[in-house]
Amino acid sequence: MGNEHRLLTLAVCLVLAGGLIAAVLGASRAAGPHAGTADGRPVASDYVDIRDVPRLTATPPGPEGSAGSMVVDCGRNEQGHYNEDNLVVSPGLLGGAHHTHAYVGNLSTNALSTEASLDAAATSCAGGDRSTYYWPVLRRPDRPGTRPHEDSAGHGNVGEIVPETSVLVEFRGNPVSKVVPMPRFLRAMTGDAVAYTADTEADVRARWGCSGSPDRATTRYPRCPAGERVTRTLVFPSCWNGLDTVGVTHRSHLLFTAANGVCPKDTFPVPELRVSLAYEIPPGLNVALDSFPEQRHSPKTDHAMFVNAMTDRQMAAVVRCLNEGRACRT
Repeated sequence: MGNEHRLLTLAVCLVLAGGLIAAVLGASRAAGPHAGTADGRPVASDYVDIRDVPRLTATPPGPEGSAGSMVVDCGRNEQGHYNEDNLVVSPGLLGGAHHTHAYVGNLSTNALSTEASLDAAATSCAGGDRSTYYWPVLRRPDRPGTRPHEDSAGHGNVGEIVPETSVLVEFRGNPVSKVVPMPRFLRAMTGDAVAYTADTEADVRARWGCSGSPDRATTRYPRCPAGERVTRTLVFPSCWNGLDTVGVTHRSHLLFTAANGVCPKDTFPVPELRVSLAYEIPPGLNVALDSFPEQRHSPKTDHAMFVNAMTDRQMAAVVRCLNEGRACRT
């Protein structure tokens, strides 16, 4: 009987020890490749002096390319349109983003939006584009949030929201071919909201920079010289499968081009959307991108979403401008 008791005690100890080891390993995996700080804020390695970032070289479009550009003037969220929803990734789920998004374009967008509601809503875009464009907010953790939506996200997303100084919504063509129209209500996303804990950085797309160095871009928070703005550039995929407006993975229906601008097999080039944001950030100030709690506000988790609610006529004007190589604005 004594031996049985000792064996039972040993078995219990082994089970408890195994559980403890599993918990430690699980926490280690959840933390990703960087330990982060105890309060989840970005760490020193998340920042880089922009002067230490290599310069980029641009490849000019070829003779068969579509070299035009169309700027869509949608303001800079002067209306204060924020929420914790994500219509593209979590439709129907209020608060499903677990962090706060800022919007331009369609003024009604939330998790419960439908094609009909988007098509009937007001918009911040001067030319009447009812599309929705949105991204996670940037915060100053050194200042407490006092305005609406500055303390509603929870999950460690706290602090004063830094307003965008400028928002540029722009469509560009393809460097090697003409583009075809996007379908109405095409849903798109760029970037990886879980990049900090992901096994790969293949979906990290957002680039950070400084207004005085447009030829330098990084996946880290930039330290900019005094008088320059911090910038975020979010480029969307532009190779459509010709069939779907929504992908099973939110990515499968709309892919990125290869480095040379060629679209993958069985996809068609559509206008390439890029959203460029700028902020007034005092030199040396630490900022934090809204994120899921386990992502620790990593700048690599930056992302953006888009739902095309342009009319067929508006989209046709975009395509015509790009394919004719003109610089247009609406």
